[in-house]
Amino acid sequence: MQNTWFKNWFDSPYYHLLYKNRDKAEAAAFIDTLIQYEKPAADSLMLDVACGKGRHARQLAAKGFDVTGIDLSVESIDEANKFATDKLHFYRHDMRLLFWINYFDYAFNLFTSFGYFRTQREHDDAMRCMSKALKKNGVLVIDYLNVHYAEDRLVAHTEKVIEGIHFSVNKWYDDQYFFKKITVMDPAESEPMEFTEKVAKFSLGDFTGMLSYQGLQIQEVFGNYELGTYDIRKSPRLLIRAKKI
Repeated sequence: MQNTWFKNWFDSPYYHLLYKNRDKAEAAAFIDTLIQYEKPAADSLMLDVACGKGRHARQLAAKGFDVTGIDLSVESIDEANKFATDKLHFYRHDMRLLFWINYFDYAFNLFTSFGYFRTQREHDDAMRCMSKALKKNGVLVIDYLNVHYAEDRLVAHTEKVIEGIHFSVNKWYDDQYFFKKITVMDPAESEPMEFTEKVAKFSLGDFTGMLSYQGLQIQEVFGNYELGTYDIRKSPRLLIRAKKI
């Protein structure tokens, strides 16, 4: 498949530098809450789709589950594999392509790791990958931004300097997408570099349709990492729990 913004950006060292301080404590607390809610069997097989460097996968594996993480980024998977064990596995894989079939008890797609593609067909392919990977009655958890909340609280411009490299970040949106343009000024480079993130404005209704099309039925919808009630305007997240039927 053609190179796209996420392939170039997610493999860039600047992406990993800009986001290196993402809240590991928040990720750990969310996984704890999720597992307390789900109460998976001790021998559950779990798939982390678009796992990045594996921060969620590692939390799951630390609880004794057999966890597999997949991600398109070479750099992310190389870093994740430093923590691989006999119960924690990582593979470079494009989520638009089928992975293992009818294998996992749980699949997770966390931290808005969806909505990146150009066409609805590609999003359907990614959803198909997650559905096909699950056994019958397997559970998929999707953690996505909440569109109205994100619109209402969008900060149009921020700047930061990390390890001597200057990042200028501009955010905006239209009817279909959120955009984030990152301008990188590295003293070691002769000119600035630009990367633009683009994420689809999928609603709960959009996800309901995509999930149903792939044989997945929504069981619960939550609005935050504490699994609180979802409110279309007030909830920071759109957390969907669906079952393969």
